[in-house]
Amino acid sequence: MKNSEREAKRWFTHARDEFTDADELRKRNRFYIALFHFQQAAEKALKAFLFMKINSKEILYTHSIADLLEIAKEVDESFKTIEDAKKLDKYYIPTRYPNGLPGSVPSRFFNDPKEAEEAMQLAQSVIELVQGKINPAQ
Repeated sequence: MKNSEREAKRWFTHARDEFTDADELRKRNRFYIALFHFQQAAEKALKAFLFMKINSKEILYTHSIADLLEIAKEVDESFKTIEDAKKLDKYYIPTRYPNGLPGSVPSRFFNDPKEAEEAMQLAQSVIELVQGKINPAQ
């Protein structure tokens, strides 16, 4: 196994684990932190795919799903089908820091189960597509 494959599998394993944890938080109505971890799971899954395909450490320097999707689409057009996952970027900062939401607190502001469900589905779409690309037998 090449180093790039090994690194991709490490990132993807963590992405799936983080998704599972995020979903458990969602089920416990801990929406603000679940939203952040859904974003993280999608980000790490995309990075896993990109490690496998372009083997570049440069992809580590962004946390933006929108940016990672643009790179992934250059490599594989099927990533156009999950473009809505870029909506997860809005959970990267405001879900963690009170100053990311002037006048509010993330743990009180993010309280919509439908929003958390949508985030879960978006992250799941990324993970499922990447899984089929980097490890189709699993």
